[in-house]
Amino acid sequence: MYLHLGQDTVIRLDDIVGIFDLEKTSIGKITRDFLARAERDLLVTSVSNELPKSFVLCDSAEGMRVYVSQISSATLKKRAGFIDDISNV
Repeated sequence: MYLHLGQDTVIRLDDIVGIFDLEKTSIGKITRDFLARAERDLLVTSVSNELPKSFVLCDSAEGMRVYVSQISSATLKKRAGFIDDISNV
């Protein structure tokens, strides 16, 4: 299965490590440092030029990648089915 992140970007669900709300998580220094380092190492892909609302951390055979999306983390989680899986536990 795949997750549509916006524009023309889709990723494999199996590659997703986490889906994060950008506003809530970027408050912490560790997250800010992580995102800054990922951007410096050219591991960040911006899905849109609109105001970013979330980021998705992926790890695949090609390596780690961070996707920044204009779609909210709640919407992405619903699309991925993560909320359904969590509520069934």
